[in-house]
Amino acid sequence: MAQMMIREVIVDTIRSEMRRDPDVMMLGEDIVGGMGTAGGPEAIGGIWSTSTGLWEEFGSNRIIDTPISESAIIGSAAGAALAGKRPIAELMFADFVGVCMDQIWNQIAKFRYMFGGKSRCPVVIRLIYGAGFNAAPQHSQAVYSMMTSMPGVKVVMPTTPADTKGLLTQAIRDDDPVLFFEHKALYGVKGEVPDGDYTIPFGHARQVRAGEHVTIVAMGMMVGLAERAADLLAKDGIGCDVIDIRTTSPLDEEAILDSVELTGRLVVVDESPPRCSVAADICAMVARRAFAALKAPPEMVTPPHTPVPFARELESAYLPSPPKIMDAVRTVLAYR
Repeated sequence: MAQMMIREVIVDTIRSEMRRDPDVMMLGEDIVGGMGTAGGPEAIGGIWSTSTGLWEEFGSNRIIDTPISESAIIGSAAGAALAGKRPIAELMFADFVGVCMDQIWNQIAKFRYMFGGKSRCPVVIRLIYGAGFNAAPQHSQAVYSMMTSMPGVKVVMPTTPADTKGLLTQAIRDDDPVLFFEHKALYGVKGEVPDGDYTIPFGHARQVRAGEHVTIVAMGMMVGLAERAADLLAKDGIGCDVIDIRTTSPLDEEAILDSVELTGRLVVVDESPPRCSVAADICAMVARRAFAALKAPPEMVTPPHTPVPFARELESAYLPSPPKIMDAVRTVLAYR
């Protein structure tokens, strides 16, 4: 297995899928040159360096720099998908998904349903999200909860290099639209990546830690925080069953329920605000389907219901953290 950073895995996976399937293409703002360059040896592959070198190999017909217009990017991707292509559309910041919400909500998500299953829309929309960079409220949001509530799309959140390869490959080959959320803070995470062809089916959670006292469910950037909290709690003899759900839609409900049946206690860690969040949805699902197994009310560790602060100290206080997760675990353990 190779050791790669997540940003390198994204480039490598897209390159492999473009070589395998000539219908795969990519479009987005500055994905060729970035910083105003025109491509060629100056190209950096966008501000996140997640398309470096692709223009040189595949050319401007398949790697397309677009105007600064999210509605144009997603509208073009929708049309290309209906015409038989497999477009990968990049939204430089997930915060701007609202600009193209009609294209996603009313078009891409509903094509297959409205045409009685006779059409398909195999588009991947890559959304770069998350706080922790002091980028202020308009460039730091976690909007995946809002998108998860939308029928007709699949929502994917990788947290490791290996999962990034498996889930992105699956997304590009999927015949339905996929919203692929990439956290800014995870691009530099390095780890082993399986060689050769590798896919991970959607709707299959990953057990990160095993334990019998409390179930901790997390997603995206929050998985690493949950791992750190679980490792610290283990020193005090508290065993946490940490689950990375990988996809919020479809959701691996059985993996969560099986764990709660074992532990009787649930803590959900979510970077999105608490109202109508993935955390709230999971807590409601467990309360409805595993109420008899619960020994304590489920706890949510989320930011407050407020925009993401700009100031470094306020942003740090806003986000979930291992100490906050540990406090939630101790809260559910206090019930006897």
